[in-house]
Amino acid sequence: MTEVTAAPSADGGDRAWNDGLIARRVQPIQPIQRVQTTELPIAPCSPPLPEHPAPSVRPPAPATPRTTVSPAGQLLRPRLDALRELVGLSRARLDRRTLAEAGRVLEEAAARHRCSLDLTVVALAGSTGSGKSTLFNALARAQLSEAGVRRPTTATPVACTWTDRADGLLDRLGVPGRVRRQPARPYDPGLNGLVLLDLPDHDSAAVGHREQVDRMLGLVDAVIWVVDPEKYADAVLHERYLRPLAGYAEVTFVVLNQVDRLSADAADQVLDDLRRLLDEDGLALGEHGEPGAAVLALSALTGEGVGELRDMLAQFASRRSAAELRLTADVDGVSARLRPAYVADGRPGLTERARQEFEDRLAEAVGAAAAGLAAERAWLRDAERACGTAWSRASGWYGERGRGRLAWWGSVRAVLGGGGGAGGVGETVGDFDTVGGELAGGAAEGDGGGSVAGSVAGSVAGSVGESAGGEGAAVGMAGAEGTGGTGSTAGALGAGLADTMDVSRIFGALPPPRRTASRPLVEQAVRALAYEASAGLPGPWAQAVREAAGRGAEGLAEALDDVAAVAAERRAERMVRPRWWAMVAAGQGVLSALQLMGAVWLVGAAFGEFGGPWWVPGVLMVGGGAGGPLLAWCCRVAARGPARGHGQETERQLRGAAGGCGRARVLEPVAAELLRYREVRAQYVIAAGEA
Repeated sequence: MTEVTAAPSADGGDRAWNDGLIARRVQPIQPIQRVQTTELPIAPCSPPLPEHPAPSVRPPAPATPRTTVSPAGQLLRPRLDALRELVGLSRARLDRRTLAEAGRVLEEAAARHRCSLDLTVVALAGSTGSGKSTLFNALARAQLSEAGVRRPTTATPVACTWTDRADGLLDRLGVPGRVRRQPARPYDPGLNGLVLLDLPDHDSAAVGHREQVDRMLGLVDAVIWVVDPEKYADAVLHERYLRPLAGYAEVTFVVLNQVDRLSADAADQVLDDLRRLLDEDGLALGEHGEPGAAVLALSALTGEGVGELRDMLAQFASRRSAAELRLTADVDGVSARLRPAYVADGRPGLTERARQEFEDRLAEAVGAAAAGLAAERAWLRDAERACGTAWSRASGWYGERGRGRLAWWGSVRAVLGGGGGAGGVGETVGDFDTVGGELAGGAAEGDGGGSVAGSVAGSVAGSVGESAGGEGAAVGMAGAEGTGGTGSTAGALGAGLADTMDVSRIFGALPPPRRTASRPLVEQAVRALAYEASAGLPGPWAQAVREAAGRGAEGLAEALDDVAAVAAERRAERMVRPRWWAMVAAGQGVLSALQLMGAVWLVGAAFGEFGGPWWVPGVLMVGGGAGGPLLAWCCRVAARGPARGHGQETERQLRGAAGGCGRARVLEPVAAELLRYREVRAQYVIAAGEA
């Protein structure tokens, strides 16, 4: 039998003691009665046997494995699934260091679920000389862990299990078989399923001891922090352990040991000061029925308060939810640390206003408004030509044909370098400038049929066929000529066609040049969209949105050029002359015929060739001459509405084409990144328990 006694003070009188924070007078410690314990032989994996046969007491039945999920487990499972999904969706956006802790929590949760969840693993942790091993033996009611004045005393975690199903769990914890113990029989029925660990000192001089403590604290379900009146305010304890583990209050016990060294008033003062320090650490205290850490005072040496702690452990173990509570605290902690990577300020995203501004900038870049105005003017011009008098149409056609032929011959003379000398070349250049101006006007005002450019192109093509034997000959001669004539050709072409079209355009060999989108406006549109979409997003996701917009901007200007060219070609193909133009043209023909008939009749009457009153042919001639311009003016007024509609339709088509290109290349990738962020954000809300 082993006798454990407490000796009185050496002088038998009062002795003063100062813990460094509060000076207290301690009453003499009275001798306590001898506590007799049974010293049992230690076996690694089997319960200790008494030296003599114990009374026939039937031990309580071991705790049966839990078949239902606890309320804490029901809440934990979807959070773990969401955290796993969150990590999977974030691998391409966040670095490994940010997700490392979340991965570790998921691995530990999976490992803990492979063991029995109805077992409760509680570790005794504390500083050197706090009395952990003595309290461990008192709870086990047997001398299972070595206790003494030698420091450090505990070098390896010692386990005491109130169950026969803890081998797998202890293997996971790394507790060697030689230090696995069982309490004296009969078991305390209230502690069934409890696995109690005695850890080394967290402030041990041996580095390996501190590493074991840190490892175990990350694996156990609950911790009993044992402090003493001398070092309960130790900075290492509070700053390294209690403050960082403040989120684990529901699985934390804080016991003030060695209160037998204090008077009752001094013990209350120290306990109150300990509660104050824990509150400053952010550790919620379980008072008035609220969840939180349990704080109590006891003396493992005298047994005072040990029964209260044993009852707390029995109640804690009976709930069989310590593992889920610990894992819930792990998920809470990692969610709080991941919050800056997933929670945005405000409501980020692409608003309808931002989308519309982006499309407006692209439309401005391709000149949609200018194209609409040009199409409107072209419609008015074509309507005026189609509905004008026969004399104005004939005059315009003859003038265009004459200018076209003059420009053609001037270019041929310049290419061949022949005749006329400087004067001839100068005249050619002047004529070519005139034609170039007409062509520029026609090209800028629209793609519709019946323009000046179309007429000149037709006349030029005819001249080429008649005079030069084909357009290729003149072009080939222009490319082959290396002196004199080449310089004249360059001057003539540069003066008349530098801002409109090249010689091949006149020949009809190439289609009209593609519309060139403004590069600065395109870049500005993409930058503004990226800024608007990424505003308020967490750093990694804002960077992903900007990168998606940057990738879409590559080649966007060229794509807008292609889209604008295709839209122009389609408009030219769909150009249909209204029927009323033909009706008005027929009316103009009738009026011109009446005017001509009246003039002939009047001349014939003057020479006696035709009879009848003279005023009849006069009326016909005046009516036909005045009716044609009046009808043309009315048609110009009537054509304004359709021309405006045609211009708006042209602008709308080009705007839509540019917007579609921008949506496909920039808006959709940016929207996909924002959608991924919203999905991740939804998973984070579930993982953080905010759903």
